[in-house]
Amino acid sequence: MGLTLNGGSTPAARGLVEKKSGRNVVGERRTMNKYDELIANLSRAVAPVSPAPSANTLGTAWFVLSAVYVVVATHMFGPARAGAFSQLATEPRFLLESLLGAAAILWTSLLVFRAAIPAALTRQFAVGGLVLMALWLAQYVIGLVSPALEPSMVGKRSHCYYETMIYALPPILVGVFLIRRLYPLRFVRTAMSLSLAAGMLPALYMQLACMYEPAHILSLHILPGLLMVLAGAAIASLWRQRRTTSNGG
Repeated sequence: MGLTLNGGSTPAARGLVEKKSGRNVVGERRTMNKYDELIANLSRAVAPVSPAPSANTLGTAWFVLSAVYVVVATHMFGPARAGAFSQLATEPRFLLESLLGAAAILWTSLLVFRAAIPAALTRQFAVGGLVLMALWLAQYVIGLVSPALEPSMVGKRSHCYYETMIYALPPILVGVFLIRRLYPLRFVRTAMSLSLAAGMLPALYMQLACMYEPAHILSLHILPGLLMVLAGAAIASLWRQRRTTSNGG
């Protein structure tokens, strides 16, 4: 009943199928309209968000401006070590050591601003930055046995330890302000990476502005630069706490 002898459907059966199909289409359209209305209601009070700027552009700009600031500030409080720049041309290992440091800091700067934008930082890029930084710092550990330059007291600055930390602070504050305006998912961790780059900038330049001796470099240039990572974490935590309190109030 309801089927013809040749296996085809009767007009009544076809009409029933078409009616059910029509009901399904109407139901799907009503569901889609409800979703559209829900999305419209949720997004009505949301202000439009401009696209995030280029992480590489921001990272490079922050690195260049911070480096210029560190160089100028360092020379305001004392000259560079006599003959330091000529040693870059005459001592290939010292040049390689310095370029490796600059590359590691630049890479870390790019890493920081990529980390401040969701999905912009890959695991490979992050590992590459850490490896490059470790390779640079390892040069001074190796220098305890085989230094790139003949150790000397020439150019020794009386307060290089404190200078390294003081010069790193403004780039940290500027960098934290910039990444906070982006969308960092791990704000404190990103600020710590930023502070590593900021602390290593004056630590690197002290190899030209202060005496060259690996033990002195590790303890009075590199160590205070590394300590700025803790300072950056504290600054970011206080900043986040203050913003949370102000938003809650």
